[in-house]
Formats: sequence, C-alpha cells, structure tokens
Amino acid sequence: MTAVLDRAVTAPRRPSVSRGIGFAGISAAMVVVLVAAGAPAPLLPIYQHQWGFPPWMLTLAFGVYAFSLLVAIMVIGSLSDHVGRRPLMIAALAIDLVAMVMFLFAPSIGWLIAARVVQGVATGAASSSLSAAVVELAPERYKKLGAQMTSMAPLAGLGIGALFAGVLAEFADDAVFDVWLVLAVVMALGTIFALVTPETAARKPGALASLNPRVSLPVQVRRLYWTTVPGIVGGFMTMTLYMGLVPVVLVTVFKVNSPVVGALAGFVALGAAALASGLTSRVRAPRLRTVGTTAMILGAVLFIASIGTTSLPLLWAAAVFGGSGIGFSFAGTTRGLVPEVAPHERAGLFTAIFLAGYLAMGVSAVVSGVFIGVVGAAATAAGFGAVTAIVALAGVAFTRR
Repeated sequence: MTAVLDRAVTAPRRPSVSRGIGFAGISAAMVVVLVAAGAPAPLLPIYQHQWGFPPWMLTLAFGVYAFSLLVAIMVIGSLSDHVGRRPLMIAALAIDLVAMVMFLFAPSIGWLIAARVVQGVATGAASSSLSAAVVELAPERYKKLGAQMTSMAPLAGLGIGALFAGVLAEFADDAVFDVWLVLAVVMALGTIFALVTPETAARKPGALASLNPRVSLPVQVRRLYWTTVPGIVGGFMTMTLYMGLVPVVLVTVFKVNSPVVGALAGFVALGAAALASGLTSRVRAPRLRTVGTTAMILGAVLFIASIGTTSLPLLWAAAVFGGSGIGFSFAGTTRGLVPEVAPHERAGLFTAIFLAGYLAMGVSAVVSGVFIGVVGAAATAAGFGAVTAIVALAGVAFTRR
C-alpha cells in the first residue's frame, strides 16, 4: 500500500487548463458542493409530509451530515498535502455525485439520512482540498481574491442552495426530483473539470500516515487559532439555526408552510454572510472578528425576540445581523490565519477550522432535535439562540484579549 501511495505522490504533473481557468472552475465547484449541501433544508418539510416522520428527525438528518463531514475531515483532511489537491478533489466530487443520485431515488427517511452521510463525507473531503486549491490557483495579483473565495463560497453556496431548492419546492410539480437531477448533472460536470485542473501542491511522502485521525494545526498559529474558536463555533451554530432549525420553527411556531419562506430565511442569513465577507477586504482581521461576534450576539437576541412575539420581521432582521456576523467572523478568521502558514500547511489549517465548526454544527443540531421532542420547537429555538449569544460573547472577549 505504501509503495502505491509513494508512486502516486511522485507522478508527473499534467495540467490541461491554465491556472486562471482552473481557479474559476474550482471556485465554481466549491460553490456547487455547498449549494448541494444547502439544498435539503427547504425540502425536509416536504419529505416529512410525504413520509410522516416526527419533527426531530429533520434536525437529525441535518446533524448526521455534519458528523460524517467531521469524520471525513479528521481522516482525510490533510491527505491532499501529500498526494496533491487534484486526486482528492476528483474523489470528493465523484462521491458527492453518488450522494445526489441517492437523494434522487431515496424511497424513505432512512435512505435520505444515508444520502446525507455520503454527502457529508464528500463535503468533508472537498472542504480542505478545494479551499487550499482555490488559494493556490488564484493568479498572483488576485491572491486576496483566492482567500476571499474560501470564506465567501461556502456561505454563498449554502444560501443559494436553500433558495434554489425552496423556489422549486414552491412552484415545481416534482420539486424533490428536479432539485437532485439538476445537482447531479452539475456535480458530474464539476467532476469532469477536476480531471483537467492543474495540480498546485508539492507532493510528499507520508500519505498513509496522514490518514490517522488528527488535527495537524501548524505550531505558529495555534495561539491565534484558539482565540478564533468561539467565533467559528458561534458562526456554525448560527448556520445550523437558519438551515436546520428555522424550517421547523416556521412550520410549528409561525404556522408558515411555504417552502420558499423557509428557504428565504437561510438565503437572507447566508447571503448577508457572503456580502459581509466579500465587502470587507480592507478591514483588519481582529476587527472583523470583533464586529462579527458582536453582530452574532445581536442577531441571536433578535431571534429570541421573534420567537417570543411571533414576528416574522424580527426573524428577518435576526437573519441579517446573524448572517453578517458569520461573514465578518469567518473572513477575519481565514484572513488572520492563512497568511501565517506555508502552502503545504494550508489543508491542515482548514481542517482545524472546519473541525471546530462542524463539530459545533453536528452537536447543536442533534441536541436541538432531542429538545424539540421534549420541550417543543419554540422553547428549543429560544434556548438555541441564547447559547449562540453566549458563545459569540466569548468570541468578543477572546479576540479583545
């Protein structure tokens, strides 16, 4: 096995497209992976109506995705530092294509959860390799744009995925089939493009050893990384709120059954996050993190108020502030950490960032699902908002220290 991996890492580079085209294509592929990850949120209530499973299984379906993604990051998050970016990108996109096909023909909630697990593995494999490749493929005069893409693409992709699926769920005759058919075709095209993308990483031995579950966080950024963790956790909890919990809250608390309204909540939050990340390139990283965590606190407070007053306008305001907080905080995290590490350490760094985020996402989704069955959706949502605010407050304190 070691000999095979060693031959793989010494294989010659054979790029077929220019680095500029590769940057554009892989950036698009990174968005598509997250579009597919965001698509299930507005479709879950449709599945529930068709198959009659309890509401807590909606958050379970969201949570298992985060946990499978987390396992994938832990096991293969640093693999592309050894075998190169391209092999892992090809594998990740191909696995995601399998998940799209599973969604397309899923006959029950069990199959749906299995598809989410496969999708989580694919997204985990793609997260570190695609993020690192985008930074490395960016033309020299657009290196900042490459760093911006790593923070904007996941946010924009999740929001676009939710809106895309929500609009089809509202107006298409067979929305579930149409959503996954379109995404399967696009994912197939992304896999083909990855085959002709230039390799960007210097390959090195140790691929087999890198599969041991661990976080290879570079020594020089460890102290800075730990100060960013509350912001990362708060940001991913806010994403969980709007992608996993709000669709349930809209139906059970606000009595809103329109899929497009649930999709808009996620789109507004993550669209605000993407805009906040993209429009702050001249702001220093520590200030971005402080502003971001503060905005998350305000968004969480507004969200709790929207539950107490059953006010949709307050919910939209909460989505704007909470989403902006995600964007500011995540941009400040990546822009503060990425320049401090060597190219071969980037995949390990992104693994550490996504580890903290997706662990928070998975745990919060599953725990909220349990509480929905015990105390109801309204109390669970209010408690979720309160915990998010406390975590974000810790982020403010850590950054200022």
